[in-house]
Amino acid sequence: MNRETFDYVIVGGGTAGCVVASRLALQSDASVLLLEAGGSDLRPMIQIPIGYARLLFAKGVNWLYETEPDPSLAGRRSFWPRGKVLGGSGSINAMVYMRGLRNDFEDWQALGNAGWGYDDVLPFFKRAEDHDDGDPEYHGRGGPIHVTDVSGDVHPLCDRYVSSCESLGFNRTADFNGAQGEGVGVYQINTRKGLRSCSANEHLRRARHRPNLTVRTHALATRVLFEGKRAVGVRYLQGDREVEVTARRQVVLSGGAINTPQLLQLSGVGDGERLQALGIETLHHSPAVGRNLQDHLAVSYFYGSTVPTLNDQLGPFLGKVRAALRYVATRRGPLAMSVNQGGGFVRSDPAQPVPNLQLYFNPVSYTQTPLSARKLLSPDPFSAFLISFNACRPTSRGELHIGSRDPRVAPVIRPNYLSTERDLEEARAGCRLLRQIAAASPLADVITEELYPGPGVVSDEELLEDFRQRADTVYHPTCTCRMGPDSREAVVDARLRAYGLDNLRIIDASVFPTVTSGNTNAPTVMVAEKGVAMMLEDLGA
Repeated sequence: MNRETFDYVIVGGGTAGCVVASRLALQSDASVLLLEAGGSDLRPMIQIPIGYARLLFAKGVNWLYETEPDPSLAGRRSFWPRGKVLGGSGSINAMVYMRGLRNDFEDWQALGNAGWGYDDVLPFFKRAEDHDDGDPEYHGRGGPIHVTDVSGDVHPLCDRYVSSCESLGFNRTADFNGAQGEGVGVYQINTRKGLRSCSANEHLRRARHRPNLTVRTHALATRVLFEGKRAVGVRYLQGDREVEVTARRQVVLSGGAINTPQLLQLSGVGDGERLQALGIETLHHSPAVGRNLQDHLAVSYFYGSTVPTLNDQLGPFLGKVRAALRYVATRRGPLAMSVNQGGGFVRSDPAQPVPNLQLYFNPVSYTQTPLSARKLLSPDPFSAFLISFNACRPTSRGELHIGSRDPRVAPVIRPNYLSTERDLEEARAGCRLLRQIAAASPLADVITEELYPGPGVVSDEELLEDFRQRADTVYHPTCTCRMGPDSREAVVDARLRAYGLDNLRIIDASVFPTVTSGNTNAPTVMVAEKGVAMMLEDLGA
């Protein structure tokens, strides 16, 4: 089998991989290969912001993962959509731009990861960002990914939501990513002139013309190739053809929190006992691969409204037509936005040292489908909205591991939700808080009734049981190849170098030491920016 040779081989053309590839390709004397298992992101439903509604179950752009039944969720499985397309999950997500709170990164550093404190990562957030009006102390201009302030375009109910939260003592904040991350307000989103702004659109597309960058789609990596403990290349499938490529300088894994540990295990890197049970020779015993899985778990409360909501705009056929015409003419309106419009980061009680709950306010409702199956363009045929929450920093830990030597078989995913008393208490506290917000004016003044869970659910036990029956993922799996100072509990060091192996780096959301307080796309971009900068520094490039 003939092997092609590149200086850098990157596995995974998702959020992080597109950043890494574009930055490496700036070296004119270095050849870069980016492998992506999915196809092109040039689809209308990817580029039109509200189009992500059509992508949750789209096989052509989605891995369509499913977890094992979880006893803490009444034995239910969770559906985990992950992007299988250039741009990865950043091409199919709801576009909320949220970096995480200062304390998240201070905690990363306190866990033994030097150089990952808030002041260390802020320059890389700014490097990645093109923000129109942000405070220059906290925001960047001219970077690849655009951040849009949509506070002037959100549904009027958002102001009622924020005012009701203020009446409960929570502060209003105009910028969750600025000086004051705690509080309630309107989420910024990643769009540019009414189109999705993500690493595929902004990083990769700018770099595609460079002759030293090769992008191969529909290329499923099946194994990292090693000589001894040194990573020297990658084997992949493209259709029925098996191909091997060699990396002169570095192999980079950017497959994300599910695919990266899966590929390592297929390559003989993981828990040796589990690998041997599948007939895989253990190259390097690394028991942390696939462990420490963290995710955000949310539940929604639905309320009927006396005033029109997005249900009334996006439900009727004529409403869809009007919204489409407005979008074509102005690139504004509900099709140019996410339905996650309002939100916040708050403390469930004053004794909490930092915000421990994230809130969402959506001026739309889907009472006939679960969180993981919302038909965003087919909402309820009546005026209603929802309020949601998730714990910012859950303490439950799950795991994933391969159950087959076949790389086309999805790994076994066990989230292990609600497995600590702290997570159970925050679930109860969050449910009580949603009720308090809905009972506060001026939001309460337009509520006709609580649709779900309904007035019959009252006690803490009933609230928790409802949470178990209806809560689901917010699509933020992380930490399965976590960074840390101890190779027995971590997979990479603070420079994102794989322990026990040479010439191999992991740069994606799997290296998070702990999940951040909020949406995970922006911190994944930051990790990619910082990771590739450290890699080039170490290589003297």
